[in-house]
Amino acid sequence: LAIIVMVMTLNTNADIPPQRQAMLEAVRQSVLESAGYTGIATLSDAVMAAMGAVPREAFVLPAYRDQAYRNTPLPIAAGQTISQPLIVALMTEMLDPQPGDVVLEVGTGSGYQAAVLSHLVKHVYSVEIVAELADSASAVLKKLGYKNITVRAGDGYAGWPEHAPFDGIIVTAAAAHIPPPLLKQLKPGGRLVIPVGEYSGAQELLIVEVDGSGQVSKQSVLPVRFVPLTRD
Repeated sequence: LAIIVMVMTLNTNADIPPQRQAMLEAVRQSVLESAGYTGIATLSDAVMAAMGAVPREAFVLPAYRDQAYRNTPLPIAAGQTISQPLIVALMTEMLDPQPGDVVLEVGTGSGYQAAVLSHLVKHVYSVEIVAELADSASAVLKKLGYKNITVRAGDGYAGWPEHAPFDGIIVTAAAAHIPPPLLKQLKPGGRLVIPVGEYSGAQELLIVEVDGSGQVSKQSVLPVRFVPLTRD
């Protein structure tokens, strides 16, 4: 059962709360410091505005809300985590989202990454294998007034073929390999951003592109540590 939730129009020129502003500054500094191996020295104004528009404290457990704007991952329900703001910002930048894009997210988790993307694209379809998380993320997004996000519980390895092809796909859990169904659901010239590697071993964050002839290219951006992509 798909749950459609909506995004309110937010004024990204409005004053950003001090704690959120401090998080943005920490992210900006971390991006600069890591540029030597990521190749990304700055984040676009659009990505920074999207990060500044989303109240991260709404997506973490009550016990961790005083830490919501630290540049660190935090626990969420079902033994999962909300990603470090730096990683959310980098993955969003790597996806190169455009205002008319329709994108797929695999691994809704708390809903935070979907909320950030929703400020940058036309629509976000998000799949979460843990029904508890799909339900809780949908509830938070609905409470905050988000409109252009559709969440469903399901096996994200298979993507969401009913709404394919996608301009971009972002995966927020580490796969042992690049899922072939996701490649098939990516538009030529679109981007798949995905961490790949074994949970107990090395993982790398990749940008994957497919051209019009079906040729696949991969670029490794940085080593990462994500929870594993699980399947039904």
